[in-house]
Amino acid sequence: MRIISGKYAKRNLYTLKSNRTRPTSDKVKESLFNSLGQFFNGGNVLDLYAGSGALGIEAVSRGYDRASLVDINHAACAIIKKNVVLTKEEQRFAIYNMRSSAALKLFSEKQEKFDLIFLDPPYAKEKIAKDMIRMNKLGLLNEQAIIVAETDDHTELGKIMGFSMIKDHHLGKKTIVRIYRKD
Repeated sequence: MRIISGKYAKRNLYTLKSNRTRPTSDKVKESLFNSLGQFFNGGNVLDLYAGSGALGIEAVSRGYDRASLVDINHAACAIIKKNVVLTKEEQRFAIYNMRSSAALKLFSEKQEKFDLIFLDPPYAKEKIAKDMIRMNKLGLLNEQAIIVAETDDHTELGKIMGFSMIKDHHLGKKTIVRIYRKD
């Protein structure tokens, strides 16, 4: 797995050797960023189930200002730290080793706001909609914030109050990426 484009392009990333995480493949990542736009002009990114940190790092590589990378798994956070070091711009990343719910509460207390959010939790159907609604209630989303929800091909999310689905992509055989915008 590698960083595909931008200022950190072609750097190989470390991944966790475990079946507890599902790294987003380079092919899926490339298709995802092609649909979001190739490059960006600032803003804050949140990857709430970061795994290796690849999506947040890719977003910063392509022009976002900074990324907050959250994972409950200690080994995943150690991998994220190694990957962030590869950027040589560690100050642009914040790594949080905690539950997603605790991270959202902390971000609310710190009055942080995000422009792009990646959600790829282990139990997608139950978590994605709850996380989106909670982020909205806590005031964590900037105007027109984009949320990228990655699921398997068996998960239906349906309408989520406060958000409009703007894209629905089947990427590969088993991956669906849904892109939402805050209303």
